[in-house]
Amino acid sequence: MKNKIITTVVTNSLLAVIVLAVSLVGFWGGSTAVATYEDENLFYGGNAESSEVSLTFNVYEGTSNVYEILDILDEFNVKATFFIGGSWADDNVDCVREIYNRGHELGSHGYFHKDHSKLGYNENIEEIRPSVKLIEMICGNKVGLFAPPSGAFSNETLAACRELGLKVIMWSRDTIDWRDSDVGTIVKRATKELKGGDIVLMHPKSHTVTALSEILTYIRDNGLSAVTVSQNLGE
Repeated sequence: MKNKIITTVVTNSLLAVIVLAVSLVGFWGGSTAVATYEDENLFYGGNAESSEVSLTFNVYEGTSNVYEILDILDEFNVKATFFIGGSWADDNVDCVREIYNRGHELGSHGYFHKDHSKLGYNENIEEIRPSVKLIEMICGNKVGLFAPPSGAFSNETLAACRELGLKVIMWSRDTIDWRDSDVGTIVKRATKELKGGDIVLMHPKSHTVTALSEILTYIRDNGLSAVTVSQNLGE
């Protein structure tokens, strides 16, 4: 009996390790992100019953690539959501305004790309609020979304965003284009088993620009439509 109990404990422990490993692979491998918090203002995707997906671009660099991305989005007649870093926006006012004028959605990506999971409540407020105000000043439109840099946040971040009236947006598919430059890999991560409600995370990298047309072609040819995050959330 004792040996049976020990065997059961070992088996259950091994299963827990396997489940954790699979979850981490999903998180870093470009599939569904692992939610470690539950909050009514925290979103990893939209309506899974719809045919709508969202392409998001976190922007702290790559101004010339942003303009190329805008042209490709125009070519396919689709809209995306750009999460703007405040320090980048401060130096690229015309580009921020161009994104908005072409009908895309703007959200905050903080001001200095800090690790928000290490910031207290007030520090989160101080990092997020200036970026929101700057974007609103440039475009004359209210900002309602925040994407934490590197996907790092805490309960203090969530509380700060509630205070600021912001939804916290994560992703369900990560292209990891900030690290990997192979175009085929980026396309695969963005499109493999893509489904309604998915939020695809990208950055304005040159290889992402190259991959974008193929990604949008896949979306179109598979009966999906690329929309802003807010539309994906049903707003």
